[in-house]
Amino acid sequence: MAAVLVLAAATGCDSGDRNTSQAASVPTGLGQFYGQKPSWKGCRNGFECATVQVPLDYTKPSGEKVGISLIRLPAEDKSERIGSLLTNPGGPGGSGVDFVRQAARTFGNDLRRRFDIVGFDPRGVASSAPVRCNTGPQLDEFFATDASPDDSDETNQLGGASKAFAQRCKAKADSELPYVGTVNAARDMDVLRAALGDQKLTYYGASYGTYLGAFYAEQFPKNVRALVLDGAVDPKLSSTDLLIEQAKGFETALRAFADDCVKSGGCAFGNTPDAVIGQVSSFLASTDKKPLSNTRDSRKVTESLAVMGIARALYVKEYWPVLRQALTQATQKGDGTLLLALADEMVERKANGTYSNQTDANMAVNCVDKPNPPDLAAYGKAAAQAKKVAPRFGPFVVWGGLPCVYWPAQTEQAPQPITAKGAAPIVVIGTIRDPATPYKWAQSLAGQLSSGVLLTFDGDGHTAYLQGNSCITKATDDYLISADPPRNGTTCR
Repeated sequence: MAAVLVLAAATGCDSGDRNTSQAASVPTGLGQFYGQKPSWKGCRNGFECATVQVPLDYTKPSGEKVGISLIRLPAEDKSERIGSLLTNPGGPGGSGVDFVRQAARTFGNDLRRRFDIVGFDPRGVASSAPVRCNTGPQLDEFFATDASPDDSDETNQLGGASKAFAQRCKAKADSELPYVGTVNAARDMDVLRAALGDQKLTYYGASYGTYLGAFYAEQFPKNVRALVLDGAVDPKLSSTDLLIEQAKGFETALRAFADDCVKSGGCAFGNTPDAVIGQVSSFLASTDKKPLSNTRDSRKVTESLAVMGIARALYVKEYWPVLRQALTQATQKGDGTLLLALADEMVERKANGTYSNQTDANMAVNCVDKPNPPDLAAYGKAAAQAKKVAPRFGPFVVWGGLPCVYWPAQTEQAPQPITAKGAAPIVVIGTIRDPATPYKWAQSLAGQLSSGVLLTFDGDGHTAYLQGNSCITKATDDYLISADPPRNGTTCR
């Protein structure tokens, strides 16, 4: 396709008028980046791909550059096209290119008719100058390490594994690590907005993508047209408070799974939700002493891998029958194969033993985004606190951030609320029993944003849009098309 971009055009539509009402200003010294016209080329099944250049360090725009990979599914009706819908699936570390290739055609019909659905790999992720620190065997060893240490020896072993992770990243990506954080990724999004030909940004972000979208709105409030932040992250929480609250979210989701197991009938783990949760607790304790075998390869299913597999299934309610099967095989036959498959899916481990760079990128972004506890002892205190409020998930979630203690790139910027003063209305979606981004985070973010609008899904699973709820779909699509938000406090069931 030719490099000439079609500017976001409204055909008798208020939303288009908003999108093209006033040209956004170009930050000083960045004209070469904002003036890019991507060279789109077909990349299978109706998709088009391109690369946009951004500076590695925005304070030195003439220095090293990073190529940001883009993909789009063009709008179906050029005569009614509004512009581009930029998306991010979360992580951090999730590939936005893969997300759009897999999910673009599941967006609402009206959206696909009027918007190019666009995905991008943020800096450090997938095909955009990826951070790569660990080999497959090294990650296998890291994930199998006991992330719920019972004594000083196990704690020191976990500390050693986490330190080795950080040292490998320093050796392989030291010069890149200070620049992969969310602040820079949000600045990249404004370059992408301009390169896509949009005067203002229309955006859908899920999970971590809400954090990225909120940072965008904070830095470029006047460039916001319509932002949907689905499965919100609370930006004002510290790194450890964030992990503790997330662990509580998984406990809430486990309770919902237990309720469903009992109500569905034939639950093999007990006749009450408490009994089911008790069985899960006993099972995890047993794997701590004796890991399970599996039929896939020589790996043992440790307690850490078992927790990871359970957590993966709690993300999506449609996985709950799979989780019942996995727990049945594990508890009755000592077979951890299905739990391990779920764990592998969680961290994008392939059957050949290789991984995507999701884990490396996730750690790189998280470690540089917020200040971290100073040492192993401080993490131990946070993990103990987490265990009190989230007995099954708390230690695993909190200790999972331990490499950040040893990370070569750090920030002193304390977390703070995001207000995005002056931005157009921003819709924040929260799912009441979301395992990974607790509902209270959506309430908090919507309250922090000066133009925040809360849309609630009274349901289960991680995020709400694209999950098949017609009420959420309509409210979201109508807002993205018209830029007029639903009524604040609207609840969908």
